[in-house]
Amino acid sequence: MSIVVTGATGELGRLVVERLLATVPARSVAAVVRDKEKAAALAARGVEIRIADYDRPETLAGAFRSGDRMLLISGSEVGKRVAQHTAVIDAAKAAGVAQLAYTGVLGGPDADFLLAAEHKATEQLILDSGVPYTFLRNGWYTENYTANLGPVLEHGAVVANAGDGRVASATRADYADAAAAVLTGEGHLGAAYELSGDVAWSLAEYAAMVAAATGREITYTEVPAAVHQEILVGAGVPAPFAEILVDVDEAIGRGLLAGTSGDLARLIGRPTTPASVTVSAAVAAA
Repeated sequence: MSIVVTGATGELGRLVVERLLATVPARSVAAVVRDKEKAAALAARGVEIRIADYDRPETLAGAFRSGDRMLLISGSEVGKRVAQHTAVIDAAKAAGVAQLAYTGVLGGPDADFLLAAEHKATEQLILDSGVPYTFLRNGWYTENYTANLGPVLEHGAVVANAGDGRVASATRADYADAAAAVLTGEGHLGAAYELSGDVAWSLAEYAAMVAAATGREITYTEVPAAVHQEILVGAGVPAPFAEILVDVDEAIGRGLLAGTSGDLARLIGRPTTPASVTVSAAVAAA
């Protein structure tokens, strides 16, 4: 039996593997990757490398084995994920894995925004498969904001159409620690965890965090959805993805990413990382 992480060289996957290696022997960990070279450092540490591609179902036959505990990290290509995830779930079922943990979206079946659709479809596919599961319904990553500080610092403004909505974000490291906890612990089968930060903040408060970290005046500028769409497209964001981002802001305005269930802190055994800490670190690195 191995603990298997798909997408193991991606941003979240790398962190999950690092957390696992701090907890269990490297020989117990397997990394499913598309590019062997990108996983060379993991192989050098004793991690088993299994080559497979979400887009090539025939490669997934050897990615999982009977009794494995596995983490399906959702694909990054919006619009292709249901087909990709179907291939992984089918392979996991055929192999007889003991646990399939999936990184979905906060709210699960109650999330009604565009970005949630493929996650909800994937959860249903897992339920229909009969594979023992754990749903990790990840909320928003703080890095979704801090990775895009450039325009905020350039214009002195956080621009969005989220109104006074709040975001209970956490860091990738927080979510990775939770994934590692359910892959190495007991009592998680059949559970659906609503994972989010301990504190929900508004975008006006986010602007204040950036201002405090930079010593500059940073404001929150609320704009209509159509205007925000135009701004994003004008900045080079592809129109379909800009539509998704605008739709997420509307979901924030409706309170769909504000939930603070406490599940994440309970799983990782510590408070979640405050957004202000992540903002300060990102500003210092900018």
